Amino acid sequence: MAVYDLEEQDKLDDLRAWWKQWGGLIVGVVVAVSIIVIGVQGWRWWTQRQTGEAAVLYDAISTAARANDPAKAKDAMAQLADQYGRTGYTPRAALIVAALLYENGDAAGAKTQLASVIDRSSEDELKQIARLRLASILFDEKQYDEALRTLDAKHDPSFAGVYSDARGDILAFAGRTDEARKAYQAAVTELDAKSPYRNFVQLKLDALAPPPAGPATSGAGTMPPAKVVAPAGPPVAAPAASSPMPGAPAPAAAPPQAAPTKAAPSPTTTAPATSK
Repeated sequence: MAVYDLEEQDKLDDLRAWWKQWGGLIVGVVVAVSIIVIGVQGWRWWTQRQTGEAAVLYDAISTAARANDPAKAKDAMAQLADQYGRTGYTPRAALIVAALLYENGDAAGAKTQLASVIDRSSEDELKQIARLRLASILFDEKQYDEALRTLDAKHDPSFAGVYSDARGDILAFAGRTDEARKAYQAAVTELDAKSPYRNFVQLKLDALAPPPAGPATSGAGTMPPAKVVAPAGPPVAAPAASSPMPGAPAPAAAPPQAAPTKAAPSPTTTAPATSK
């Protein structure tokens, strides 16, 4: 019995020595893990609560947009951005409010909402949508250079086609036809071949004036641009570019090469013949 008591006493002494050495560390680890678990659970609860309250304001913004009530939408948006700016509802609501304000003539307010999405959103896709819409507003305001700078931002390949199409529109209205043609060609290449949107872009590309450097062509053959309108002046590309248009009359002073089956004695006598 005495031997047993001594063995138990030795074990207790070893346990006390081990706890004296490691007990503080074990207690610290347990406390730290407990704090982490409680903190994570508390964060989840707080996040869910924030998300739920943000969803209520987002629904109010959507309702105001359907009712075409910009004032209510702006009030709800201000609360949402101020109290729940980090939630995913805020940038999405800003896109809705921007569209509503622009439709009601408040372009400045729309640009402010879109800029907030670009500056604060953590989702690249929403940022790219906001840039595209901001460029559209700047284009409507004839701020062509600023609109092009907005579209110069990095974007995903899935947005390449629509960005190129937007650049083509801006460049075409800015009178930069050659650059617009290249942008439309890029859009046609980047868009899905089966997409109706691609066909629409192709129509815009076909509607551009042909390149001025190329000679005009028609069913009768190639017509040199010189001596078409003003024999004394330099060759002009505009008359040559207009010759391929359906139903357009032929030039009044076509050279003999344009009609190889019949020689033209003089510019004045060939004018009636080429009007067919």
